[in-house]
Amino acid sequence: MKIVTDSGVDISLSRQELEQLNVNVIPLRVTLEGKTYREGIDIAKDDFYRLLEASKELPKTSQPSPGEFAELYQKLAEEDPEIISIHMSSGLSGTYQSAVLASQMVPRARITHIDTKTLSVPSGWQVEAAARAARAGWALEKILELVKKIGQATETMFTLEELKYLIHGGRISHMKGLVASVLNIKPVIGVEKERGTYIQLAFVRTFNKAIKGIVDIIEKKNAPGSELRVQVVHAQNPDGANLLQELMAERFKCTFLPQMAMSLVLGAHTGPSMIGLAYANTDVFNSVPA
Repeated sequence: MKIVTDSGVDISLSRQELEQLNVNVIPLRVTLEGKTYREGIDIAKDDFYRLLEASKELPKTSQPSPGEFAELYQKLAEEDPEIISIHMSSGLSGTYQSAVLASQMVPRARITHIDTKTLSVPSGWQVEAAARAARAGWALEKILELVKKIGQATETMFTLEELKYLIHGGRISHMKGLVASVLNIKPVIGVEKERGTYIQLAFVRTFNKAIKGIVDIIEKKNAPGSELRVQVVHAQNPDGANLLQELMAERFKCTFLPQMAMSLVLGAHTGPSMIGLAYANTDVFNSVPA
């Protein structure tokens, strides 16, 4: 069984580990000052943010075409026609639809598509769980049940200092974004599970209060000392990420996965200040094969 995902899904695995788990990542693209880059191929994350900070333009992103997906599916189907294709939320990107359209071009492949209804590391958790279960020889239906359970149990939220990137990308309404920017208000944003779109969880006056606000929101659903699996991510803001992780460690019994810089294509919609996390109850992952 082969696993396909996209670069808007952040996975805490090395290239070698991805190969061992039969995970294939198709790149999204970002365009800045007239030049287009394929994520993970043409440009590194650090280089992208240096260009972004120096640029007078705002970036544009694009998903892989159905043809690109079909080419990958065809290649993989020659080795194994059973493919699980797992992608960032269809409510935030057209990537999932491109993948679905592509499956009609490759009749020899048996492709099961999963819309994670989220993005970044929460999607990555679903991909890694599916890949480990597939390697362990699980049946397709059992893998799908595991992925669904993890998706339902995992929450994600983030905050950022500047809103111009979200406004430009259409991820927040123009008027609401402009008002918040003028008032210097910082948002706390989550991803709802029905459509996989952004939802406003809070607006606060300072960035540090927004970071604390993330932890406060989590505490409303989880008692202090709860055992949580947590992964903190950021665009290009390790100091903010460290503060968020410290605050989480003060209130909960956390199993922390390594911090990571998120997909640069996602960062193009948030800007370099963005920090966030994914979390779930630790016991949800007890059944995931090693």
